[in-house]
Order: sequence, then C-alpha cells, then structure tokens
Amino acid sequence: MRKGAPRDSLVIGWNEYVDIPAWGIRQLRAKVDTGAKSSALHVEDIEVLPRGRVRFYVVLHRRKRDRRVRVETRIHRRGRVRSSNGEYAERIFVRARVVIGPVQREVELSLVDRRKMIHRMLLGRTALAGFLVDVNHRALLTGRKKRALR
Repeated sequence: MRKGAPRDSLVIGWNEYVDIPAWGIRQLRAKVDTGAKSSALHVEDIEVLPRGRVRFYVVLHRRKRDRRVRVETRIHRRGRVRSSNGEYAERIFVRARVVIGPVQREVELSLVDRRKMIHRMLLGRTALAGFLVDVNHRALLTGRKKRALR
C-alpha cells in the first residue's frame, strides 16, 4: 500500500455498477475517472420546471434505449464544465444518493448527453474520495453475476 493511503480504503475497479435507489436505478454501469472532477450522468429530454426543479430520463442501456427511468428532482446548481474534447458547456447539476458496493454517499451529478459513450455514468474524483482505484480490474466491489448460458 502506498505511503499515506488510508488503511481502510476500499479498492474499486476502473468501472463499477452503481445504484441510485431513490430513482429506482440498479446496476448502472459507471466508468471511474480520476481525471474528471465531477460526475456525469447520461440523460435525455431535460425539462427545466418551475421552483428550481428539473425532469429528465435516465437512459439505462447503451443499445436498449427503451430502458429508461423518468426522474424529477431539485436543481442543485448550474455550472460550466470542460468536456473531454476541451470545450466548455453549461450544465445542470443535481444531487442523488449513490450506492457503490457497501458505500452510500450523496453525489453531485451533471446531466449530459453521453449517447456516444459506452458507460452511462462517469464517476469523478469528488465521488471517489476514500476509494483506491485498481486500473487493472473492473467491478471489484460490484461485480455482476454472469447469467448461465442457455
């Protein structure tokens, strides 16, 4: 273990499956990205509502686009984010309780179109505090059981 690393840190893989219980979302595939400060969630049909609220659809699967969950929640803030292509964009941020393995925490999520990306969610540094990332493995905490072939 590296000097200065907490002894009780959980080790996670370069991707994990996360739950957002309040929104009825289970085992959403998320990429762990220590290079990104904030976390991002793939959504469609964002509708800003009165009284600081927002409605959107969380698209759960890359190919099965009909697998989606409608969410309405409070806008936490709006902010500028530099995307992976280096361009700045204004985004809406919301907060949600996210479960990663045995850990539950409140995470700030930017709402964005990640249609071209493999992972529906990106977990940035602020969501990863207390974890150690093993880039040689995937889903160390949340590995899904493989279905038996029929």
